[in-house]
Amino acid sequence: MFPFTSYSTLQHCFADRLAAMLESHRSLGVYILVLANAAYDTRLWAQLAPALTARHAELAATLTETLRRGQIITEPDDDVMVFLKLNTIGFDHLGRMESRRAGTWDVMFNPIRALRPPRISGQKFEALLHPFDPAGFHFNKPFLAKEILWESQLAGKPARLLYNKFPFARLHGLLVPEPLRELPQYLTPELHGWAWHLCAHADMRGLCLGYNSHGAGASVNHLHFQSFVQKDPLPVQDPRFSHNGGQESYPLPCRRFTEPADAWLEIDRLHEQNIPYNLIYSKNCLHLVARVPQDSDKLAARCRGYGWSEVAGAVTLFSREVFEGMEAAGFEAELASFAP
Repeated sequence: MFPFTSYSTLQHCFADRLAAMLESHRSLGVYILVLANAAYDTRLWAQLAPALTARHAELAATLTETLRRGQIITEPDDDVMVFLKLNTIGFDHLGRMESRRAGTWDVMFNPIRALRPPRISGQKFEALLHPFDPAGFHFNKPFLAKEILWESQLAGKPARLLYNKFPFARLHGLLVPEPLRELPQYLTPELHGWAWHLCAHADMRGLCLGYNSHGAGASVNHLHFQSFVQKDPLPVQDPRFSHNGGQESYPLPCRRFTEPADAWLEIDRLHEQNIPYNLIYSKNCLHLVARVPQDSDKLAARCRGYGWSEVAGAVTLFSREVFEGMEAAGFEAELASFAP
Protein backbone atom coordinates (compact mmCIF):
# COMPACT_ATOMS: atom_id res chain seq x y z
CA MET A 1 0.00 0.00 0.00
CA PHE A 2 1.32 3.47 -0.93
CA PRO A 3 1.97 5.12 2.47
CA PHE A 4 1.58 8.79 1.46
CA THR A 5 -2.10 8.49 0.45
CA SER A 6 -3.30 10.02 3.72
CA TYR A 7 -2.19 10.63 7.28
CA SER A 8 -4.31 7.76 8.61
CA THR A 9 -2.94 5.39 5.95
CA LEU A 10 0.64 6.24 6.84
CA GLN A 11 -0.08 6.08 10.57
CA HIS A 12 -1.64 2.61 10.34
CA CYS A 13 1.02 1.32 7.96
CA PHE A 14 3.72 2.72 10.22
CA ALA A 15 2.31 1.07 13.37
CA ASP A 16 1.38 -2.26 11.80
CA ARG A 17 4.78 -2.73 10.21
CA LEU A 18 6.55 -1.96 13.50
CA ALA A 19 4.45 -4.57 15.31
CA ALA A 20 5.10 -7.13 12.58
CA MET A 21 8.84 -6.45 12.64
CA LEU A 22 9.03 -6.94 16.38
CA GLU A 23 7.07 -10.17 16.13
CA SER A 24 9.10 -11.72 13.31
CA HIS A 25 12.66 -10.53 14.01
CA ARG A 26 14.71 -11.16 17.15
CA SER A 27 17.65 -8.90 16.25
CA LEU A 28 18.95 -6.08 18.42
CA GLY A 29 18.60 -3.63 15.53
CA VAL A 30 14.89 -4.26 15.06
CA TYR A 31 14.25 -4.02 18.79
CA ILE A 32 16.10 -0.68 19.01
CA LEU A 33 14.24 0.69 15.99
CA VAL A 34 10.81 -0.30 17.32
CA LEU A 35 11.64 0.93 20.82
CA ALA A 36 12.86 4.35 19.62
CA ASN A 37 9.83 4.86 17.38
CA ALA A 38 7.40 3.76 20.09
CA ALA A 39 9.07 6.03 22.66
CA TYR A 40 8.46 8.98 20.33
CA ASP A 41 4.70 8.38 20.02
CA THR A 42 2.32 7.78 22.93
CA ARG A 43 -0.11 5.77 20.79
CA LEU A 44 2.65 3.49 19.57
CA TRP A 45 3.97 3.08 23.11
CA ALA A 46 0.56 1.99 24.41
CA GLN A 47 0.32 -0.56 21.62
CA LEU A 48 3.87 -1.94 21.70
CA ALA A 49 5.13 -1.56 25.30
CA PRO A 50 4.12 -5.08 26.47
CA ALA A 51 5.90 -6.76 23.57
CA LEU A 52 8.92 -4.47 23.96
CA THR A 53 9.18 -5.30 27.66
CA ALA A 54 9.27 -9.02 26.94
CA ARG A 55 11.71 -8.66 24.05
CA HIS A 56 14.10 -6.53 26.09
CA ALA A 57 14.33 -9.21 28.80
CA GLU A 58 14.82 -11.91 26.19
CA LEU A 59 17.59 -10.05 24.37
CA ALA A 60 19.34 -9.09 27.60
CA ALA A 61 19.42 -12.72 28.73
CA THR A 62 20.72 -13.93 25.35
CA LEU A 63 23.42 -11.27 25.10
CA THR A 64 24.56 -11.86 28.68
CA GLU A 65 24.85 -15.59 28.10
CA THR A 66 26.75 -15.05 24.85
CA LEU A 67 29.24 -12.74 26.54
CA ARG A 68 29.70 -15.09 29.51
CA ARG A 69 30.45 -18.00 27.20
CA GLY A 70 32.95 -15.94 25.22
CA GLN A 71 31.02 -16.58 22.02
CA ILE A 72 31.05 -14.33 18.97
CA ILE A 73 28.27 -11.75 18.82
CA THR A 74 26.93 -11.71 15.27
CA GLU A 75 24.97 -8.46 15.63
CA PRO A 76 26.40 -5.15 14.29
CA ASP A 77 28.70 -3.44 16.79
CA ASP A 78 26.58 -0.25 16.76
CA ASP A 79 23.48 -2.20 17.81
CA VAL A 80 25.35 -4.07 20.54
CA MET A 81 26.67 -0.84 22.03
CA VAL A 82 23.26 0.85 21.94
CA PHE A 83 21.56 -2.14 23.57
CA LEU A 84 24.20 -2.38 26.30
CA LYS A 85 23.50 1.27 27.13
CA LEU A 86 19.74 0.66 27.12
CA ASN A 87 20.17 -2.34 29.39
CA THR A 88 22.37 -0.35 31.77
CA ILE A 89 19.65 2.29 32.05
CA GLY A 90 17.01 -0.42 32.54
CA PHE A 91 13.80 -0.81 30.56
CA ASP A 92 11.59 0.64 33.29
CA HIS A 93 13.73 3.79 33.40
CA LEU A 94 13.88 4.49 29.65
CA GLY A 95 12.64 8.01 29.02
CA ARG A 96 10.04 8.72 26.35
CA MET A 97 9.81 11.82 24.19
CA GLU A 98 8.44 14.95 25.84
CA SER A 99 7.88 18.32 24.20
CA ARG A 100 7.05 21.89 25.10
CA ARG A 101 7.20 25.36 23.61
CA ALA A 102 9.82 27.94 24.48
CA GLY A 103 8.43 31.10 22.94
CA THR A 104 8.24 30.44 19.21
CA TRP A 105 10.37 27.30 19.39
CA ASP A 106 9.62 23.58 19.75
CA VAL A 107 11.74 21.92 22.43
CA MET A 108 11.85 18.12 22.73
CA PHE A 109 13.41 15.78 25.29
CA ASN A 110 14.38 12.49 23.62
CA PRO A 111 16.97 10.59 25.69
CA ILE A 112 16.91 7.44 23.53
CA ARG A 113 18.09 9.42 20.50
CA ALA A 114 21.18 10.36 22.50
CA LEU A 115 22.35 6.76 22.03
CA ARG A 116 22.40 7.07 18.22
CA PRO A 117 25.79 6.34 16.57
CA PRO A 118 27.19 9.57 15.04
CA ARG A 119 28.44 7.98 11.78
CA ILE A 120 29.64 10.74 9.42
CA SER A 121 27.71 13.51 11.21
CA GLY A 122 30.63 13.77 13.62
CA GLN A 123 33.32 14.02 10.95
CA LYS A 124 35.34 17.10 10.09
CA PHE A 125 33.82 19.00 7.18
CA GLU A 126 35.98 19.22 4.07
CA ALA A 127 33.63 19.23 1.08
CA LEU A 128 29.95 18.92 0.18
CA LEU A 129 30.73 16.13 -2.29
CA HIS A 130 32.21 12.83 -1.17
CA PRO A 131 32.22 9.79 -3.48
CA PHE A 132 29.82 7.03 -2.50
CA ASP A 133 31.64 4.34 -0.51
CA PRO A 134 30.25 0.82 -1.05
CA ALA A 135 32.15 -0.34 2.04
CA GLY A 136 30.66 2.37 4.25
CA PHE A 137 27.21 2.52 5.81
CA HIS A 138 24.47 2.93 3.18
CA PHE A 139 20.84 2.03 2.63
CA ASN A 140 21.52 -1.01 0.43
CA LYS A 141 23.10 -2.99 3.25
CA PRO A 142 21.34 -6.39 3.43
CA PHE A 143 20.70 -6.13 7.18
CA LEU A 144 18.59 -3.01 6.59
CA ALA A 145 16.09 -4.87 4.38
CA LYS A 146 13.90 -5.67 7.38
CA GLU A 147 13.73 -1.95 8.28
CA ILE A 148 12.04 -0.99 5.00
CA LEU A 149 8.53 0.39 5.46
CA TRP A 150 7.68 0.59 1.76
CA GLU A 151 9.40 0.25 -1.64
CA SER A 152 8.04 0.86 -5.14
CA GLN A 153 7.69 3.58 -7.77
CA LEU A 154 7.20 7.10 -6.42
CA ALA A 155 6.77 10.20 -8.62
CA GLY A 156 8.28 8.34 -11.55
CA LYS A 157 11.31 6.90 -9.77
CA PRO A 158 12.01 3.75 -7.77
CA ALA A 159 12.15 4.73 -4.12
CA ARG A 160 12.62 3.12 -0.74
CA LEU A 161 11.17 4.35 2.55
CA LEU A 162 12.90 3.10 5.67
CA TYR A 163 12.12 3.80 9.29
CA ASN A 164 14.34 6.33 10.99
CA LYS A 165 15.96 4.25 13.71
CA PHE A 166 16.13 7.21 16.10
CA PRO A 167 13.22 9.47 15.07
CA PHE A 168 12.84 13.13 15.97
CA ALA A 169 9.73 13.98 13.92
CA ARG A 170 6.23 12.56 13.50
CA LEU A 171 6.08 9.44 11.29
CA HIS A 172 9.75 9.98 10.54
CA GLY A 173 11.18 8.07 7.59
CA LEU A 174 14.29 7.92 5.41
CA LEU A 175 13.28 8.32 1.77
CA VAL A 176 15.90 7.05 -0.69
CA PRO A 177 15.24 7.76 -4.39
CA GLU A 178 16.80 5.32 -6.85
CA PRO A 179 18.72 3.51 -4.11
CA LEU A 180 20.51 1.15 -6.50
CA ARG A 181 22.20 4.10 -8.25
CA GLU A 182 24.16 4.54 -5.00
CA LEU A 183 24.35 8.30 -5.28
CA PRO A 184 26.30 10.25 -2.64
CA GLN A 185 24.57 12.77 -0.37
CA TYR A 186 24.96 15.58 -2.89
CA LEU A 187 21.75 17.01 -4.28
CA THR A 188 21.22 17.18 -8.06
CA PRO A 189 18.75 19.30 -10.07
CA GLU A 190 16.92 16.10 -11.00
CA LEU A 191 16.35 14.95 -7.42
CA HIS A 192 15.65 18.45 -6.14
CA GLY A 193 12.87 18.60 -8.71
CA TRP A 194 11.67 15.14 -7.67
CA ALA A 195 11.44 16.13 -4.00
CA TRP A 196 9.64 19.36 -4.89
CA HIS A 197 7.15 17.49 -7.09
CA LEU A 198 6.49 14.90 -4.41
CA CYS A 199 5.55 17.51 -1.78
CA ALA A 200 3.62 19.65 -4.27
CA HIS A 201 1.41 16.79 -5.45
CA ALA A 202 1.09 14.68 -2.30
CA ASP A 203 -2.47 13.86 -1.30
CA MET A 204 -1.46 13.84 2.36
CA ARG A 205 -1.65 17.19 4.12
CA GLY A 206 1.49 18.17 5.98
CA LEU A 207 4.00 15.93 4.16
CA CYS A 208 7.48 17.47 4.36
CA LEU A 209 10.98 16.42 3.40
CA GLY A 210 14.11 17.48 5.24
CA TYR A 211 17.59 17.41 3.73
CA ASN A 212 21.00 17.75 5.38
CA SER A 213 24.07 18.34 3.23
CA HIS A 214 27.50 17.15 4.25
CA GLY A 215 28.70 19.36 7.08
CA ALA A 216 25.10 20.16 8.05
CA GLY A 217 24.11 17.05 9.98
CA ALA A 218 24.09 14.39 7.24
CA SER A 219 24.99 11.05 8.83
CA VAL A 220 24.83 8.73 5.79
CA ASN A 221 26.57 9.33 2.45
CA HIS A 222 23.76 7.82 0.34
CA LEU A 223 21.38 10.33 -1.19
CA HIS A 224 18.25 10.53 0.93
CA PHE A 225 15.62 12.85 2.31
CA GLN A 226 13.91 12.63 5.68
CA SER A 227 10.14 12.37 5.38
CA PHE A 228 7.82 13.50 8.17
CA VAL A 229 4.32 14.85 8.72
CA GLN A 230 3.91 18.33 10.15
CA LYS A 231 0.32 18.95 11.27
CA ASP A 232 1.26 22.40 12.56
CA PRO A 233 3.87 24.61 10.85
CA LEU A 234 7.47 24.36 11.96
CA PRO A 235 8.73 27.55 13.57
CA VAL A 236 10.71 28.40 10.41
CA GLN A 237 7.39 28.30 8.50
CA ASP A 238 5.68 30.78 10.84
CA PRO A 239 4.21 33.77 8.95
CA ARG A 240 5.64 36.14 11.55
CA PHE A 241 9.18 35.81 10.15
CA SER A 242 10.46 38.11 7.44
CA HIS A 243 11.39 35.32 5.01
CA ASN A 244 7.69 34.38 5.06
CA GLY A 245 6.50 37.96 4.59
CA GLY A 246 6.24 38.90 8.27
CA GLN A 247 7.94 41.55 10.39
CA GLU A 248 10.22 39.52 12.69
CA SER A 249 13.78 38.54 11.85
CA TYR A 250 14.73 34.88 12.07
CA PRO A 251 17.80 34.23 14.26
CA LEU A 252 19.88 33.19 11.23
CA PRO A 253 19.52 33.88 7.51
CA CYS A 254 16.78 31.82 5.88
CA ARG A 255 15.41 31.97 2.36
CA ARG A 256 11.96 30.84 1.24
CA PHE A 257 11.31 29.75 -2.35
CA THR A 258 8.04 29.09 -4.14
CA GLU A 259 9.60 28.11 -7.48
CA PRO A 260 11.86 25.04 -7.78
CA ALA A 261 14.11 26.63 -10.42
CA ASP A 262 14.81 29.66 -8.23
CA ALA A 263 15.61 27.39 -5.30
CA TRP A 264 18.02 25.35 -7.40
CA LEU A 265 19.97 28.47 -8.43
CA GLU A 266 20.69 29.14 -4.74
CA ILE A 267 21.51 25.49 -3.98
CA ASP A 268 23.88 25.44 -6.95
CA ARG A 269 25.57 28.62 -5.68
CA LEU A 270 26.13 26.97 -2.29
CA HIS A 271 27.61 23.92 -4.05
CA GLU A 272 30.02 26.14 -5.97
CA GLN A 273 31.10 27.89 -2.77
CA ASN A 274 31.20 24.67 -0.71
CA ILE A 275 28.78 26.02 1.92
CA PRO A 276 26.76 23.49 3.98
CA TYR A 277 22.99 23.89 4.10
CA ASN A 278 19.70 22.45 5.35
CA LEU A 279 16.43 22.23 3.41
CA ILE A 280 12.78 21.78 4.36
CA TYR A 281 10.46 20.96 1.46
CA SER A 282 6.71 21.44 1.97
CA LYS A 283 3.80 21.93 -0.41
CA ASN A 284 5.00 24.27 -3.20
CA CYS A 285 7.62 25.73 -0.88
CA LEU A 286 11.22 25.31 0.20
CA HIS A 287 12.98 26.85 3.19
CA LEU A 288 16.76 26.96 2.81
CA VAL A 289 19.29 27.74 5.51
CA ALA A 290 22.95 28.15 4.58
CA ARG A 291 25.15 27.70 7.64
CA VAL A 292 28.60 27.17 9.06
CA PRO A 293 29.90 23.60 9.05
CA GLN A 294 29.08 21.32 11.98
CA ASP A 295 32.72 21.38 13.16
CA SER A 296 32.94 25.18 13.22
CA ASP A 297 34.59 26.75 16.25
CA LYS A 298 31.60 29.12 16.40
CA LEU A 299 29.36 26.29 17.58
CA ALA A 300 28.98 24.98 21.11
CA ALA A 301 29.62 21.24 21.43
CA ARG A 302 25.93 20.47 21.95
CA CYS A 303 25.00 22.26 18.72
CA ARG A 304 27.36 20.47 16.38
CA GLY A 305 24.87 17.72 15.64
CA TYR A 306 22.10 20.14 14.68
CA GLY A 307 20.52 19.52 11.27
CA TRP A 308 17.38 20.58 9.40
CA SER A 309 15.06 20.18 12.41
CA GLU A 310 17.05 22.41 14.75
CA VAL A 311 17.68 25.18 12.20
CA ALA A 312 13.92 25.01 11.49
CA GLY A 313 13.27 25.77 15.16
CA ALA A 314 12.55 22.29 16.57
CA VAL A 315 15.40 21.26 18.87
CA THR A 316 15.90 17.80 20.35
CA LEU A 317 17.72 17.62 23.69
CA PHE A 318 19.04 14.65 25.63
CA SER A 319 19.38 16.11 29.12
CA ARG A 320 16.29 16.73 31.25
CA GLU A 321 18.06 19.61 32.96
CA VAL A 322 18.80 21.30 29.63
CA PHE A 323 15.28 20.52 28.35
CA GLU A 324 13.62 22.10 31.37
CA GLY A 325 15.98 25.05 31.41
CA MET A 326 15.99 25.92 27.70
CA GLU A 327 14.57 29.39 27.16
CA ALA A 328 13.72 31.13 23.91
CA ALA A 329 16.62 33.57 24.12
CA GLY A 330 19.14 30.78 24.70
CA PHE A 331 18.00 28.79 21.71
CA GLU A 332 17.88 31.89 19.52
CA ALA A 333 21.51 32.58 20.43
CA GLU A 334 22.39 29.01 19.44
CA LEU A 335 20.67 29.45 16.08
CA ALA A 336 22.43 32.76 15.49
CA SER A 337 25.79 31.03 15.88
CA PHE A 338 25.07 29.02 12.68
CA ALA A 339 25.02 32.12 10.46
CA PRO A 340 27.81 31.80 7.84
